[in-house]
Amino acid sequence: MLERKEYLDALRRWRDRRAIKVITGVRRCGKTTLMKQFRDELLREGIPEEYLITINLDDYSNLLLQDPMKLHAYILDHVPSVGKAYVFLDEIQNVSDYPSMLKSLFLQRNLDLYLTCSNANSFLEEVAMQLPGCYVTVSMLPLSFAEYVQWTDDQSDLSGKFRNYIEHGAFPYTTGLNGNQEAAKEFLSGTYHTILLKEVVGRVKSAAPMILDRILHIVFSRIGSTMSTKEISDALTSEGYKPDIRTVKKYLKAFLDSYLIYQVKQYDICSKQPLKIQDKYYAVDMGLHTFLLGRSDTNLSRQLENVVYLELMRRGYRVFHGKVKGLFVDFVAVNREATLYVQVAATVRDVKILRSKLRPLQCIHDNYPKLILTLDDDPDVEYAGIRRINALLWLIGTSDCK
Repeated sequence: MLERKEYLDALRRWRDRRAIKVITGVRRCGKTTLMKQFRDELLREGIPEEYLITINLDDYSNLLLQDPMKLHAYILDHVPSVGKAYVFLDEIQNVSDYPSMLKSLFLQRNLDLYLTCSNANSFLEEVAMQLPGCYVTVSMLPLSFAEYVQWTDDQSDLSGKFRNYIEHGAFPYTTGLNGNQEAAKEFLSGTYHTILLKEVVGRVKSAAPMILDRILHIVFSRIGSTMSTKEISDALTSEGYKPDIRTVKKYLKAFLDSYLIYQVKQYDICSKQPLKIQDKYYAVDMGLHTFLLGRSDTNLSRQLENVVYLELMRRGYRVFHGKVKGLFVDFVAVNREATLYVQVAATVRDVKILRSKLRPLQCIHDNYPKLILTLDDDPDVEYAGIRRINALLWLIGTSDCK
C-alpha cells in the first residue's frame, strides 16, 4: 500500500490531542486504508491490540452497532481499565444521532477518537453544533499525479502517465489494475453508482436518480465554466425534465456533501474580495468524469484545469476563479503567506491562446507569482514576470514554482 505521507503526518500531529480526528473524502479515495496504516503504526510502536478498538460501520456484521446506544456501550465495554484506548470508527455517518454519542465519548479522557466519513459536510455541520472546536478534519482526495507517478516508480513518459491518469482515474484501487481498461471502467461504474445511490439518493428525500444523473452529466460537461442553478434547470427542461431551481440547489448540495464535485467561487482581484455570483464546479476525479461523459466528450484543457484545481487544494490553498478588469484568471489561490495566480491551457503554441492567457495576468499589478501551466514540452519562458512552465513537472513537484 502506498503511504500517503501528508495525510499520515496530519494524524501523527494530532495523536493524543483533545480533538476528534475526522477523515473526510469521497468513497474509495483511501480513508479506510489510511486509518489502517495509522493503526498498524501504533501496533509497531508497541501499543497492545486490545487498546485499539476498530469498527467498520459499513460492514453488515456491525449493523446493530449503527444504533448509537449500542455502539457507545460496545466501545466503553472494550476500553481497558488502565491507559488510553484508540477508537477507529469507519463510515460514522451510518450511525443515527452520532453527534450526541460522540459528545459523550469525547468526555472520556482515556479515548482518542478517529473517524472516517464519506458525507462529511452535513456531518460536520451537526458535530460543530454539539462539539464546537473539538474536532479537526483531514480532507482526503484520490491520488495526486505525483502519487500516481510514485506508485509506478517511474518518471519516464509523463505524458503517457497523464493520459492514463485522466482516463482511468486516481482512485488507489485503479492503479493496481495494470491498465486493464474494462476492469477500470467496471470499478468506476460501481463507485459512481454506490455514491449516487448510497450517499445521495439515500440521504436526499424523494431524490430522483435519473435527474441526479443528468445534473451531474451537465456539471461534468461544463467543468471550468461558470454556471448557475437556473442554467442547469433550463438545460434539464430542454431535455424534458421539469425540476425547479430549489430542487437543483438541493441536488447540487448533495453532490458537494458526497465530494463528487467541488464548488469554486469568483474572486474580484482588484478589491481582493470573493463574490457571490458565477460559480464553477470541478470533478473529484477525472476517471469518473471520463466514465460519465465518454472519451469523445473530453477537452484536454478542461481536464488539465480540473487536475490543477485539485492540486492547488492539496497544497493548502483556498481556490477561487478570478476576475480583473473584465478579464478572467482560471485560479486565484490564497493561503496565509501569499497569493498565486494560475492560467491553464493544454497548449499555448497558438499565439492567440497565449495572448488570451497573458492579458488578464498583465492587468494584475502586485508582486505575487503568476503562472501559465501547459502540456507543451517546451523550455520554461518568462514574460515580464509571468512564468510559463510545464504542468506535469509542476504537478510532480520538480518545478521550483509551488
